[in-house]
Formats: sequence, structure tokens, C-alpha cells
Amino acid sequence: QVHLVESGGGLVQTGGSLRLSCAASRRIVSIALMGWYQQAPGKQRELVATITRTGTSNYADSVKGRFAISRDNGKNMVYLEMNSLKPEDTAVYYCYALEGYRAYWGQGTQVTVSS
Repeated sequence: QVHLVESGGGLVQTGGSLRLSCAASRRIVSIALMGWYQQAPGKQRELVATITRTGTSNYADSVKGRFAISRDNGKNMVYLEMNSLKPEDTAVYYCYALEGYRAYWGQGTQVTVSS
């Protein structure tokens, strides 16, 4: 089992930047896939970005070129660098880990982008 704790959310103006962090409770080097999802009010949770154990990343079309995901297996951390933020990026952002057939989620961190 792994516990995930997100931080770094907040209120930012359109065009601004934020860096989200996800701290894992144990070593993540063995976790095949980690990532970030977003859930806006009244909407389903959607993929933002994922990153494999070896560093291969994947992004939703809506964030390509603006967001960057990274992981530090030595520090048991996953990050999401968000640039050129738009009001439609407003959502709760959840850290995610997939190990075998088990999925783990953090409690989420709110990101609000004002216009």
C-alpha cells in the first residue's frame, strides 16, 4: 500500500504557474505508473498526465506544451509543473499511483485560476 499526499495548489491568475507535488509514503521506484488527474465541479475525474517508472510521460491534449510531469524516485516524489494556466484548468488535482492491479489516490489539492 502507498499513501499519497498532494501539495502546491492555490489561487493563480490566468497565465500564471503552479507546481504541484505528490509525496509518497514509501519507495516509488517499483511503482510502474504515477500521474495526475483533475476533477472540475460537476465533471468526471480526467487524466492530466502520467509518467512511467522509467520516465516516459503522457499528457492530455488540453495540457500538452503547458504542463510537465516528473518523478524523483530517490525522494519518492511526483511533480506537476503547470504553466500558462487557464480558467478551465480550475479543478481539484489528484495524485495517482498504479502498482500491479491496485490504484491509489491522494486526497487532492485545489487549483483555481482566475480570469
